[in-house]
Amino acid sequence: MSKIAVITDSNSGITQSQASELGVFVVPMPFTINNEDYFEDINLSQEQFYQKLAEDACVSTSQPSPDSLMTMWDKVLQDYDQIIYIPMSSGLSGSCQSAMMIASEEYEGKVFVVDNQRISVTQRQSALDAKAMADAGLSAEEIVKKLMDNKFESSIYIMLDTLYYLKKGGRITPAAAALGTLLRLKPVLQIQGEKLDAFAKARTSSQGKNIMINAIKADIENRFGGFDSKDFWISCAYTKDLETASEWKKEVENAFPGVDINMNPLSLSVACHIGPGALAVTVTKKVHF
Repeated sequence: MSKIAVITDSNSGITQSQASELGVFVVPMPFTINNEDYFEDINLSQEQFYQKLAEDACVSTSQPSPDSLMTMWDKVLQDYDQIIYIPMSSGLSGSCQSAMMIASEEYEGKVFVVDNQRISVTQRQSALDAKAMADAGLSAEEIVKKLMDNKFESSIYIMLDTLYYLKKGGRITPAAAALGTLLRLKPVLQIQGEKLDAFAKARTSSQGKNIMINAIKADIENRFGGFDSKDFWISCAYTKDLETASEWKKEVENAFPGVDINMNPLSLSVACHIGPGALAVTVTKKVHF
């Protein structure tokens, strides 16, 4: 039986220390802030990142360099026979296609790149699922098939606290941002598969939270076949404001009694586009094996 390693990137929200505890490996995502290079959870913490945002720094993201990726793969392959690599969704970054090209040319049969259209909390779950399957003795090919069969079976709903960062990134016009701010709108975004889309507009935080909870309930009923908690995972996520996020987690727990709700910060690659104060909830269909 092959010894299989699971590698993801820091878009999953898994920190370097958590990776060690979970038995997986994490590629840090690169950031450029005011023309200086940083790597998530290496020399850029969540606290430092939000301080840079508060200072209105110029923040951009990029994909891991081929050299950094190959260096990690080579190191891991010294102790493992094969690698399952789960990068962020190809619909949100070119890093997945780059990894696939490198794997096909240099690591055929050794590195399997999985484009299962995930990011942040749902990407984290994919890494945990892959690790559980590897520990259970499934082959690399079987793990890839299970993850790909399940790739569209997740949703993320995110309520923004501010439109400033969408405007700054050019995702909405200044006029739309000004109107939304004037009306105090709380936009709810959706990530399903490969796209980040507008989902709804709320006038208050309470309304936005209800929209997200009802959207999760609709997904469970209409897409996942009912409310059996053995069939899905629900998680909360947030940017920066842990106190508000903790209250949000309680609301989600009340909405889904008996379901174990996890909570983690959204990855910085998501946070740089939406800013602090965002709240999110996700649902992911469980992989059975």
